[in-house]
Amino acid sequence: MYDDGDGPPRPGGEREARARAAEVRVAFEGMLQIRRLTGAGPGAAAGPEAVPAPWERGRMVRAVALALEAAGIAPSAVDADSGRRVATGYRVAGVPDEPGMVRVEWLGPHGSGAAGEEERALADCARILGRLGWDALVYRGRSRRRFVEVRPPHPGG
Repeated sequence: MYDDGDGPPRPGGEREARARAAEVRVAFEGMLQIRRLTGAGPGAAAGPEAVPAPWERGRMVRAVALALEAAGIAPSAVDADSGRRVATGYRVAGVPDEPGMVRVEWLGPHGSGAAGEEERALADCARILGRLGWDALVYRGRSRRRFVEVRPPHPGG
């Protein structure tokens, strides 16, 4: 259901886009319902939907990608045959040395201008995820490209 930004492009018709938006909306509402039902933990005093549920913490790539797509941010995509990136958008990936963290990058095809968009786009991603209770901070890597590190909130808020 979720789109981490490394999958194939979605079918481009208006009908398919509406169907996908409806699927994402239902899945996101389900995730919020899980938060309401399990609403204990750091930040719970702010409301049961204010922090990621244990389900999300155990499936961070899925949960973060779902939250971004539900907010209307498009995922990137990769052509299955060539392995080349064919759409500009977010990509969510786990961090091998940090099991409790994921990284959000803004990627696109060569020459797409994704690098010029990344500062604004990743700031939007961090803001959306922060509103949903994740600790989300934008960093600049060694290659000078930005990314968002996303973690569950620290105990105590």
